Amino acid sequence: MSYSRLDRPVQFLKGVGPRRDDAFRKLGLGTARDVLYHLPRRYDDASTLMPIEGLKVGEDATVAGTVRSKGVLPTRKGLRIFQAVLRDDSGMITCSWPGQPWLERKIREGDELLVTGPVKFFHGRQLHPREFTVLSREGRGQKGRSGSGPRDAPGTVFVSYPSSDEIPQWVLRRVFEENLDWLLEAADEDEYLPEEVRTGLGLPGLGEALRRLHRPREPSEPESGRRRLAFDELFFLQLVQALARLRQAREEPGMAFSRTNRLIRPLHEALPFQLTDAQARVLREIFQDMTSARRMNRLLQGDVGAGKTLVALFAMLLAVEDGAQAALMAPTELLAEQHALSIRALLEALPQEERPPVALLTGSVKGRAREETLEGLREGQIPLAVGTHALIQDGVAFRRLGLGVVDEQHRFGVRQRMALGEAGPDGARPDVLVMSATPIPRSLALTLYGDLDLSVLDELPPGRTPVTTLLRRPGARDEIWAGVARELDRGRQAYVVYPQVEASENTELLDAVQEHERLAGEVFPDRRVGLLHGRVPADEKEAVMRAFRDGEVDILVATTVIEVGIDVPNATVMVIEHAERFGLSQLHQLRGRVGRGGGEAWCILVSAGGDAAEERLRAFVSTTDGFRIARVDLQIRGQGDLFGAQQHGRDPLLRFADLLVDEALLEEARTLARQIVESDPELALPEHQAVRDRLESHYAERFRLWKTG
Repeated sequence: MSYSRLDRPVQFLKGVGPRRDDAFRKLGLGTARDVLYHLPRRYDDASTLMPIEGLKVGEDATVAGTVRSKGVLPTRKGLRIFQAVLRDDSGMITCSWPGQPWLERKIREGDELLVTGPVKFFHGRQLHPREFTVLSREGRGQKGRSGSGPRDAPGTVFVSYPSSDEIPQWVLRRVFEENLDWLLEAADEDEYLPEEVRTGLGLPGLGEALRRLHRPREPSEPESGRRRLAFDELFFLQLVQALARLRQAREEPGMAFSRTNRLIRPLHEALPFQLTDAQARVLREIFQDMTSARRMNRLLQGDVGAGKTLVALFAMLLAVEDGAQAALMAPTELLAEQHALSIRALLEALPQEERPPVALLTGSVKGRAREETLEGLREGQIPLAVGTHALIQDGVAFRRLGLGVVDEQHRFGVRQRMALGEAGPDGARPDVLVMSATPIPRSLALTLYGDLDLSVLDELPPGRTPVTTLLRRPGARDEIWAGVARELDRGRQAYVVYPQVEASENTELLDAVQEHERLAGEVFPDRRVGLLHGRVPADEKEAVMRAFRDGEVDILVATTVIEVGIDVPNATVMVIEHAERFGLSQLHQLRGRVGRGGGEAWCILVSAGGDAAEERLRAFVSTTDGFRIARVDLQIRGQGDLFGAQQHGRDPLLRFADLLVDEALLEEARTLARQIVESDPELALPEHQAVRDRLESHYAERFRLWKTG
């Protein structure tokens, strides 16, 4: 691995030295590379700067000028106001910061400031800055190409960096001015993309991209620089994943199943409906994997009601046709029971003599029934198994497990969901299909699950009636309960969901426990009202869910524990209190609990949230497309939330890429990474030397973690 000048410790940069070394490190800048990738947080186009003389009261303005005088003014009410007189070539104006006397220590006479804020009238014109930047300090600042002074030529773009009290803006600007030329040259030495590849992707070279970010000549340049850095992090993320997939394929060869159509064709022909185009496409992808020698590791993503279970059954039957076994693991006993019932019902279409038996294995299966099931799996007499994590406990062994299906994969830990893929007695490893009913944007799926192949069911079966979604204020509760009562009179059932289990002193939110008592005692005294939340013991929780499924409970008051794992076709109403407290994807999962019987159903959101909350909820009301909702949710929440908390000292997964904006860039990065790995698995060719060096120097830890799971 070759040494890069960018690995030089930060103290050896001009303008830093041992005296500022600790302060730079506290800002996360320990090397020259850290400094180079410390990008501006704000850009101001000099052509949009307004001359001070022309400022008008009532307008919002950005101006640049030199501090001619300053001071702190006390008021009769005890408020202390810091003021500074700013001057440019056209005139002067007073800048006023009420309640911020401490700025007296930060701003000096002679400083050149960039300020933005409203112009007000108080004993003459005053500008009240929302934001300010010290562009340079008298006698210390360096004016030039980076736009460090307000008198630079028209067209200059002023850059402002993330700074700290110990390392103020003007220090950072001076360090960049004195070091940027050689930093950019060193970046060019780290270039790993050949020119023809960059040209084909429409990306600048690495040094040029960073120049556009630090020294933009026009406002549009920083975005093209960002796209290059975004491509880099997406490419190396996909490269790590592609190499991990390759290592896994080498170490864990799969089973090549032979398709006989002994079970698949009769079931297909007996279905009372046609497969959707999406189901047919996904099955082709799965069958291609399963009939190849390469081990399948695939994520099946589908919206609520898209037909994932049927797809999984066809995949399981392919394994059974070849004499292997298949298992489906669900996160709850009730969901496992529902899967077993659904699969048995579908298999009724097969002739009795061809119909494979389906075993159910959960924690509730005990005694003789459990022993018989375990023996049937061990001896290979039971080809299809459905269960909970009981399927992967000690004592459970398959004669030849060919396919492991994990439903609602996000409810299992990595080790749990991959345990179904452990090698059998003969050393062969089964194919793995993980399913999720929580739609996430394709770009996010490729980023988080890049080690898996992705199949998407983006089409619902015809004839499915969309759930009617309504947004109501709390004052409409009487009307809402009257609507629920009408559905109950028709023999239907309802859910009422709350964001918290019990009342809290810190919030005024309604809670499930108290509202259960009120609904049961006052609103629906003649109805059977159940209660379900995360603190209910597991056996009692299962009992309540079964009672609701079997029609012994009319209204189920719950928290989000019902988000996944309960299928009650008779439930037609979902009331969600304080809907603004839930994520859009979470609301979509809750809404998916109703309307499963094929008839009309309603989801009623009750919210007293402000304008932002109402706008978000109206976006949810306007569509039942889970993938569209997921994109809106990602846009609102931001991708940082979705990657979870980072360990201390670890870099965030993505700093420059935006998964909503850069989806096409991600696809290109993924394609290039896989092409390189397929053509040169060891990255041994001379043209891949720079890629290998960068992978080893910057991504070795991530690669190690990826391989160990």
